[in-house]
Amino acid sequence: MRDVTTAQPLDVQPTPLALLLLGREADPRSERGVECPGDLPSPSDPDLVERARAAKEKLGDKVFVLGHHYQRDEVIQFADVTGDSFKLARDAAARPEAEYIVFCGVHFMAESADILTTDDQKVVLPDLAAGCSMADMATAEQVAECWDVLTEAGIAEQVVPVSYMNSSADIKAFTGKHGGTICTSSNAKRALDWAFEQGEKVLFLPDQHLGRNTAVREMGMTLEDCVLYNPHKPNGGLTVEELRNAKMILWRGHCSVHGRFSLDSVEDVRARIPGVNVLVHPECKHEVVAAADYVGSTEYIIKTLEAAPAGSKWAIGTELNLVRRVAAAHPDKEVVFLDKTVCFCSTMNRIDLPHLVWALESLAEGKLVNRIEVDKDTESFAKLALERMLALP
Repeated sequence: MRDVTTAQPLDVQPTPLALLLLGREADPRSERGVECPGDLPSPSDPDLVERARAAKEKLGDKVFVLGHHYQRDEVIQFADVTGDSFKLARDAAARPEAEYIVFCGVHFMAESADILTTDDQKVVLPDLAAGCSMADMATAEQVAECWDVLTEAGIAEQVVPVSYMNSSADIKAFTGKHGGTICTSSNAKRALDWAFEQGEKVLFLPDQHLGRNTAVREMGMTLEDCVLYNPHKPNGGLTVEELRNAKMILWRGHCSVHGRFSLDSVEDVRARIPGVNVLVHPECKHEVVAAADYVGSTEYIIKTLEAAPAGSKWAIGTELNLVRRVAAAHPDKEVVFLDKTVCFCSTMNRIDLPHLVWALESLAEGKLVNRIEVDKDTESFAKLALERMLALP
């Protein structure tokens, strides 16, 4: 028997991934692992609202504040415009007179705004730690390795990448460089129609659920036409034959909020609220989408509630801040959260009032903080992919 009391310690060096998971390193090509410098005001400061208002007034037309639908109310009240990620990026590009674009959203959204705005404009993210778990699930290195797998399988020339807006600038650049386009949850079918005119197969990044739901629900494909590429397994966990037979190669990524909704959630709410309409986002799992009455983007959800008759009942499967906001806007309708478990977008909620106040006051004092700047090479290819989306019929 080996004497474990005298055994020499193993010379094991932790891998970069292990260090990242332990919080001891940062990955500059990931949404996570970043710090937010600066002294933030206390969250209990009773003057936060007035301080934010005063700083914004001092900046005047020099600042343009964007607020994503999933932001908390205390932040959204200072937004000049609200919307989903792509709408906000386009709104920023339409305001070239604004020197500062303060993006109350997450990192990939601020990157898109930087790509679409002028070189003279500076995009600021109040908290650099506001990332996106879905965007984190596809890194540039992983996607490059996936393309090598497709090349070795002899199908890369047949594959057109389509990347969801909820992806990093690196992934958008990869998509542009390889002849692909970007999509949103509202134009995913148009993007896929275009892609299948260019090639025989699609690599859909990084949200498997939006890709699968669009292909099966809207384009007449079968679940068998879709395969799931897992970047953490050799060859994505797929055989060459599976890759060659597939029409949709789905990346193994998902939204941590929408992925929580289950078929049980739908069945439970129908049992509790007779006559309820179930309305969900297409980032939800396929079985949830199949069991829902209505499926659509954030903007679709808002417009559907606006058009709904008084007295109607709705269970909504999307981020809780938005559900609460639309419920408050429609007191004549019964609006509930689809799941019994409260679920905010934790990274989106990192943009709180103290961070916003700190960012605005810093800008008002002439100090540029937390600028999001995409390098020119990445920007050029990412913009190419975005422009292809803008040109979709």
